[in-house]
Amino acid sequence: KRLIKLLGGGGGGEPLLAYEFEPDTKSEVLTDLQEYLLTSQIYHSWMDGAAAEQGSRMTAMENASKNAGELIGSLTLKYNRARQARITTELIEIISGASALED
Repeated sequence: KRLIKLLGGGGGGEPLLAYEFEPDTKSEVLTDLQEYLLTSQIYHSWMDGAAAEQGSRMTAMENASKNAGELIGSLTLKYNRARQARITTELIEIISGASALED
């Protein structure tokens, strides 16, 4: 990132000589411009932080949804196995009872 550079006439020549400023002093305009640049950079930093937070939340929710889907699949499989075991047990009991009556 760039740091705020001091705005002034340092360097070769004075680039702002050709302009007329509403406030009579260039230093007041440059001070206002420096404040604007600083607040713009702070606002930009806050927005970067907010965007990063939203990205993290989206990633966390995506992972939670994926994990919930896997958990649902696992529990459905366990439920179906238990149900099938119960059905098999009932069928064995019915068949055993029927065969006991025949003897």
